[in-house]
Amino acid sequence: SGVRRDLCRQILRELPDAFIGVDAPDFNLGLEARLKAAGLPTIHFVSPSIWAWRGGRIKRIARSVSHMLCLFPFEPELYEARGIPVTYVGHPLADVLPLEPDRAGMREKLGLPDGQLIFAMLPGSRQSEARNLGPLFIDTIQVLAQRHPDAQFLVPLATRETLEIFQQVLDAAGGRDLPVRLMRGHAWDAMTAADAVLVASGTATLEAALLKRPMVITYRIGQWQYRLMKRMAYLPWVGLPNILCNDTVVPEILQDEATPQALAEALDGWVADKAACQRLEGLFTEMHLHLRQDTARRAAEAILPYLGRR
Repeated sequence: SGVRRDLCRQILRELPDAFIGVDAPDFNLGLEARLKAAGLPTIHFVSPSIWAWRGGRIKRIARSVSHMLCLFPFEPELYEARGIPVTYVGHPLADVLPLEPDRAGMREKLGLPDGQLIFAMLPGSRQSEARNLGPLFIDTIQVLAQRHPDAQFLVPLATRETLEIFQQVLDAAGGRDLPVRLMRGHAWDAMTAADAVLVASGTATLEAALLKRPMVITYRIGQWQYRLMKRMAYLPWVGLPNILCNDTVVPEILQDEATPQALAEALDGWVADKAACQRLEGLFTEMHLHLRQDTARRAAEAILPYLGRR
């Protein structure tokens, strides 16, 4: 694009030691390809999800990137196999989130009784997700509220817009009397306080794992889009907790299987089985320790050799 071309010229005029692209692969990889072709070292922070899709994209990455910085421990071998310099730097969320979340303290902060059954429901951060997944989440809340009349449901929503959309969906479903507490932001707080979490696939699944929460992962998209994704996928899972554990450690209930009854049943499965929750907590603590690598320091150490070469 014209913007990318102009930016490339401007960067090359400045003659930096290296270019560091942070995420945004659709924009950055094209820019990095031009810069690398002009002789400038390019470092890309956060590997695109090539492990989720078939490997055609890695050829483009090889043309664009002098050095890839990866967040997950299974990613480097994908790059090493193609001769692309790579460093595993861990995940910054693992540095930020506590190894032992204070559930009792969080409940006190949120004014929730210690013994009350609490579910956190995270329908996604996009407006389209609040609109499309909202009815499914509300129907699931209705099923659970009938089974557990004293339960409370925390629904953290990323922005004012997503909160308003979810509120509209809730009103349309006649859910005003449900024990639902909508929160703007505060997803970590809601998950920390909860007994179990229903979460739309995405980074929130990793956050729930780092907060050591039992969860059920769900998602619904258009059928043709889902079939295309299934055909292109390397892995049998969509959720990062299962991908990182290389095993189905939490249920993934997707597409037509994602009914309110099925989701409520799976969430109840965690509530009823404290031993399973403890085993999961152990797995997630192990995962947290693997991902906690002091990401900023490791990334800086990988970048330093490229500085001062010009």
